[in-house]
Amino acid sequence: MAKTILITGASRGFGKLWAKAFLKRGDKVAATARKLADLDDLVSEFGDQVTPIQLDVNNRTAVFEAVKYANASLGSIDVLINNAGFGLFGTIEETSEDEARQQIETNVFGLLWVTQAVLPIMRKQGHGHIIQVSSVLGITTLPTLGIYNASKFAVEGLSETLASEVAGFGIKVSLIEPNGFATDWAGASASQAKPMDEYAAVHAGFKSGLTPDIFGDPAATSAAVLKLVDSENPPLRLFLGKVAYPWAKQVYEQKLATWEEWNDVAVAAHGA
Repeated sequence: MAKTILITGASRGFGKLWAKAFLKRGDKVAATARKLADLDDLVSEFGDQVTPIQLDVNNRTAVFEAVKYANASLGSIDVLINNAGFGLFGTIEETSEDEARQQIETNVFGLLWVTQAVLPIMRKQGHGHIIQVSSVLGITTLPTLGIYNASKFAVEGLSETLASEVAGFGIKVSLIEPNGFATDWAGASASQAKPMDEYAAVHAGFKSGLTPDIFGDPAATSAAVLKLVDSENPPLRLFLGKVAYPWAKQVYEQKLATWEEWNDVAVAAHGA
């Protein structure tokens, strides 16, 4: 049965790939982008099957209007994919106030506004699936991506809480946590803080680890996302790529070991 899907940030990368995958199998898609022209190829190929919407997710009023329009155009919103966002490269000290605020505004508040706008629709329907595009960097970190890491940690906490709040309305929540993929996320889509000489070694160390073998093929993710959307009991979390799980496992084993080592101190801090 065809689904109705709203995807933000569909101008390129994962958003564009997944929109095409849904459209090719017959779903109806409302796709948003900051520039409407970036959606012309979808409209040209799929016609009335796609509803293009110009949207800056940082504008809360515009978000609610866009979601209302999407619902009216599609007749329902079975699935929301909150994909809009970008990467900010720079150490914590290098990052300006404006850069940090813009990162959090888009990756966290933008996602929050779209989520809030779609919830009344899904509650009224009695069903829905909200898919938040997070990252493996929402559960562990890399240097020179501190504010981006923080934004995805926030998305993780927000979405895990949301899942517990809306389950009774028939609404499912999933977090997609990709490792690195060969998109332009680190290129034209990214923002770069002004580097400081003091952190040259940190930047060099980060770049030295970016070997080609760690990046997945973006096109290969579509099948996984289709399976997630079609699942009757979707997981709260889904990694994309072969790097994420072993990395996360190693990180959490280290965290557990540290908590265990200091547990006597922790218990004593509880008091009598």
